[in-house]
Formats: sequence, structure tokens, C-alpha cells
Amino acid sequence: MAVCSRRLLIVEDEPLLRVSMADALRKEGWTVDVAEDGVEGLHFFEQNLHDVVVTDLVMPRMGGLELLRRIKGLHPDATVVIVTAHGSVDRAVESMRDGASDFLTKPFSMAQLLVRLDNVCSVRVLREQNERLQQQLEDKYAFSSIIGKSKKMQEVFELIRVVSRSDASVLVHGDSGTGKELVASAIHFNSRRRTKDYIRVSCASLPESLIESELFGYEKGAFTGANQRRVGRFEAANSGTLFLDEIGELPLSFQVKLLRVLQERQIERLGSHQPVNLDVRIVAASLRPLEDEIRAGRFREDLYFRLNTVTIHLPPLRERREDIPLLANHFLQEFSTAAGKQIEGFTDDVLGVFDAHPWPGNARELRNVVERAVLFCQGRRICADELSAGIRSGTFLHPSPVPAAGSGGVLTMHDAVERAEIEAIRAALASTNGRRSDAAEKLGVSRKTLWEKIKNYGINPDA
Repeated sequence: MAVCSRRLLIVEDEPLLRVSMADALRKEGWTVDVAEDGVEGLHFFEQNLHDVVVTDLVMPRMGGLELLRRIKGLHPDATVVIVTAHGSVDRAVESMRDGASDFLTKPFSMAQLLVRLDNVCSVRVLREQNERLQQQLEDKYAFSSIIGKSKKMQEVFELIRVVSRSDASVLVHGDSGTGKELVASAIHFNSRRRTKDYIRVSCASLPESLIESELFGYEKGAFTGANQRRVGRFEAANSGTLFLDEIGELPLSFQVKLLRVLQERQIERLGSHQPVNLDVRIVAASLRPLEDEIRAGRFREDLYFRLNTVTIHLPPLRERREDIPLLANHFLQEFSTAAGKQIEGFTDDVLGVFDAHPWPGNARELRNVVERAVLFCQGRRICADELSAGIRSGTFLHPSPVPAAGSGGVLTMHDAVERAEIEAIRAALASTNGRRSDAAEKLGVSRKTLWEKIKNYGINPDA
């Protein structure tokens, strides 16, 4: 039988049926209370709040329908099964409209009763699981997941509260690692669309040749290899929220198509001329100010105005240093729990290093630093020796040339490779004015690979 509360109430005015049901259910491990009519049944329910109630429909003093309504008033999630004679099936159907989970018609076998209880318990378990998952999502993406007590972050929280009440398009701007996706998620999960889909698209990681098919979808036979219809990200997010991360990386040729979709609230799958109506809330994010991209001729001004109903700017970590200890301790709890370690905090010298560091990678960089420190920590508090040499010296994510043999500098092969990659990426971005598609071409890697390395290393393409 499904995992379900084993506390059950039988309300039945026929003594023989009442006793036989109770005996059968007790043999199956149920804890059973019995009542001979609705008045007594309601009294028992008020005392115990049983999760499962089996009640006859026609009884003296108070019938099953009235009992059902009273029970639902006390405990809306209670599972109620109605038992009825053949001549009262219409009333049993009415009970379903009032919240009954199922009904049984007399005569029935105990095996039938057990099957029905198993079914309603399974539904109850699934509902409770869904509610827990939904609560976990809401907890994960609530404001509490965005850590900050600084005045600037309090202003961000207030903006999220305001825009979550509407369907307005939102543009989130901030340096790499400041938490733009957390803001987008918080907007969705605090809005009326919270029960619908939240779809995230990394515009920087989409190959240019696949952008349209990924976002709009395609019909079978639309192009070579299109063996079946595929729903695009816009259509998948219908009734929910679509988060377009790094929207400034979309090529100009596609921006005009995106503008038309946002204006008309319709898309057409590749290979189709049948429009699909959309009800999608758009949240977009950009690392670089889109005003600068407009002046450089890389972003359409009309698309910018369509997206920019409300702008939320996320301050870099260096501008909200009072939040650094909060974030560090949050990450410490996360990683020490995952590692099965009992680490209580940081020594004062570590907090001093954190306060002095410029944090070009922002919260993501801090998270990576704490994760590494937890890995190497042997005691109850993280000390400075357990931080990477780069963070201690202030050169983390500001790499200098790899020391040559005999220069006095010693790097692990892993650190040397990372430093070389960071230098190459910074040089390519500098030579292309931060344009990642051009930088990827210079480096001989895909836009997706470059985007992932920029994110992992916490590199600011504009730095």
C-alpha cells in the first residue's frame, strides 16, 4: 500500500458493515476509529484530524455530504471516501464535487475497499510530494537565496517585490557572478506564474546557426536532421517565464526576429506558417550595459526599449563589502555540509583577506574560493594557509605570466593551465572589445566553451 497516514475513521450506521470494515483494515495495519453516524464521526474527527475517512452517505442525524463539508472545513487536505447504495450514485457524484476523493457502491468486498484506499493514498502521497517540491523551489528562489544586508541589495529586493506583482519585462544588469539568474528566478517564483514553467536560455552558449530553432522550435522536415517536431524555448515557457541570459550576445540578424515576437506575442516554428500565440513573461540579463552596445551598433535600440520596462542593477561585491561575511558563511555552510565536515567559521585573518580582495568574479568567485578552502580545511575554522596562493596575494583572477623554472615561483600544472587560459581569454576579449563571438573565433573554440570558461573563471569581459 502507498505510504500514507494509517489513521482512519469509519463512519457507518450499519453495525455489521462497520465492524467488518474495521476488522479488515486493522489486519492491514491501519489504526481505526469507528462512529455510527455523522455527528459522532465529526466529534471523533475534531479530536484526531484523521487523514483518511470512509463514510456512508445516508445516515441519521448527519449524512455523509454534510460530514464531508464539515471535515473539509476543518482539514481541507483530508481524504474522504464516500460509501453509497446504488440508488444514491448521483449524490455520490455530487460529493466528488464537494471534495470527496472517491466513492464505493454497496455491496462491495473488502478487497475492493483496500484497492480504493490504496488509490486515494497514492494520489495523496503524490500531491504532498508535489507540494513539498513546490515549496522547495519557492524556498530556493525566494529572496533569502539572494544574500545581502547592504542598502544596495535591499533596494534590489524591493524592486523584485514590485516587479513580481506584474508581467512587465525586466532587464537585469550586473557584472559576471553577481547573481543575475538568482534575481530572474526570484521574480518568477514570487509571481503569479510560479506554478508554470521557468525556462532559462543562455544566449551566449547557443551556436548562431541554431538560435532560431532552439528558441522558436521546428516542424518535422524543416531542415536536414529534423526528424520530428520540436517545441522551442518560447513555446515551452508559455504561461510561465523565459529568462534570456546574456541577451547582448544575440546576433543583430536575430534581434529583429526577437523584436517581432515580443511585439506580436506569436512565434512560428521553422517549417511552419501557423502562428503559435504566446503568454510569456520575459526577463533578460546582460553583463555589459546595453546602452553601450547600442552606441557600438551591436544591439537594436527598439529591442532594448521593448525589454527594458524595468531595470534591476546588481552591484558588484566590491561595492557591498558588508555582505562578504554573510555570503562567505552561507557558502561555508553549504560546502561543509556537503563534505560532511564540521567547520565553524573563518579566522580573522581570512576575513581580512576577503575584505581586501577586489572580487572581480563577485559572489561566484567567493563561492569558488570557499569551496576550495573547505576541501583543504583540516580543523574547525578555515585559516589563511588553506586559501589559494592567488587569493592570499591578491592576484586571484588577475593572472601574471606563468613563472619560468628557477624564477622562485612554483605552480601546480592545474594552476598553470588555468592561468594560461585566463590570460588567453582576457587577451582575446580585449582585442575584440569584449565581443565573445569574435573572441571565441580568435581562440579557436565554440561560443559555448568560451562562455563556460568565462563563467567558471569569473572573468569580466569588459575588464
